[in-house]
Amino acid sequence: MRDNPIHFGTSGWRGVIADNFTFANVRLAAAGIAHHLLSQKRRPRVSVGYDTRFLSEKFADTVAEILNSHGVKTLVAVRPDPTPALAHEIIRSKLDGGINITASHNPYDYNGLKFSGPDGGPALPEVTQSIEKNVARVLAHKKSLKGSAHRAALRQTTEPRHAFLDAIREKVDLKAIGEARLKIAYDPLFGTGRGYLNDLLREAGAAVNTLHDYRDVLFAGTAPDPSEQNLAELMKVVKEEHCAVGLATDGDADRFGIVDSDGTWINPNYILGLLADYLLSDRQIPGGLGRSVATTHLIDAVAKFRHGPVYETPVGFKYIGELIKDDRIAMGGEESAGMTMRGHVPEKDGILACLLVAEMVAKRGLSIRQQLDALFKHTGPYFMTRLNLQLAPKAQKRLVAKLKRDWNKFDSQKVAKIDRSDGLKMIREDGSWVLMRLSGTEPVVRVYCEAAAQDELDRLAEAARKFVFHS
Repeated sequence: MRDNPIHFGTSGWRGVIADNFTFANVRLAAAGIAHHLLSQKRRPRVSVGYDTRFLSEKFADTVAEILNSHGVKTLVAVRPDPTPALAHEIIRSKLDGGINITASHNPYDYNGLKFSGPDGGPALPEVTQSIEKNVARVLAHKKSLKGSAHRAALRQTTEPRHAFLDAIREKVDLKAIGEARLKIAYDPLFGTGRGYLNDLLREAGAAVNTLHDYRDVLFAGTAPDPSEQNLAELMKVVKEEHCAVGLATDGDADRFGIVDSDGTWINPNYILGLLADYLLSDRQIPGGLGRSVATTHLIDAVAKFRHGPVYETPVGFKYIGELIKDDRIAMGGEESAGMTMRGHVPEKDGILACLLVAEMVAKRGLSIRQQLDALFKHTGPYFMTRLNLQLAPKAQKRLVAKLKRDWNKFDSQKVAKIDRSDGLKMIREDGSWVLMRLSGTEPVVRVYCEAAAQDELDRLAEAARKFVFHS
């Protein structure tokens, strides 16, 4: 029996196209999903969507074919659609789940598969573990790869765009964006956000300059990730065209990227803090705030300032989604540019985030930096960074042991609290903190640091490097 090639991470199964992300392995994953679904319900119905990557629509067809052969009814998208739009369709049509062929923000040579549950949120670990176990049973010939059901009658099409746009119209004040006569630049990074976000902005009456508004399966040779490096062209356009704000979404439009009016890229943590404050104060949306353990404590300061609770989760938006489903938070976010709000899908939505930022700029009449400076007067300043440190196998073993130990001090300052909800997080007496998490899929440790001043942050990051590499 061959080893199981299907392993779900924090956001689905991903791999390099033609290496481990192959049609054969996609069939295996689809069979695992089919057997899982059939263990839950006799006649399940699921959506199948895809992004703009190389062969994504063909991989989606393959998934639908396998699901149909097992008697699972599929509603297959007719165009590349954002992950949040597909999540909304699952809820609206009362489906039993959804499969999306996407590698989100990964480089062009990757593709992937996301599985969502009937609530539209990312599948929880117990579900993905069930899928992996079913794949193992298929490999052991204990379950079938392909069923014998009549496939044609089980496949239909779905177009989630219109219903999703209606849902966004209910949550964003498009009229305010139009009345402010904002000039906005938008970069979908060749991804699924095109025809969604830019159409809503034009509908609002904003002057929109859309970059990369076509499909390029190579993403101009980079990755559809709205990082500072990948948004250089957007930053230039915003500054030269005197735009009020620059907006960007990643490959499947579940992550956001924001550029200020002076052409400066804004750290997603700052955007989450600003949106949290805006939704609680200006919009007066009830509820607390949710964040992952790796996300800025600026959100905690906003919650304290606005007299609301904070809920901390492990890394993985599925846990934020649980708070949304329980109707406990006004907004939830992760440092990796993911957010959603009360009453919306329990999934990251870059389109919603970008439009809320545009609304916030329109209503407050201030740049992002001006708004951030005003917020810092109430909360104090926050500076943060993230490091991905490559580890040799021996160093990784040593680090595992170090992460299990309790530490009274870090870089000569007393540790006030240790948090092990996801890795090792040490919060020091002055409020600064460092989090170290080992990757489950590669020899990398992810390090997150936050402090109240840049020089303190630099020192904290250097101390974290030494902690990781020195025994």
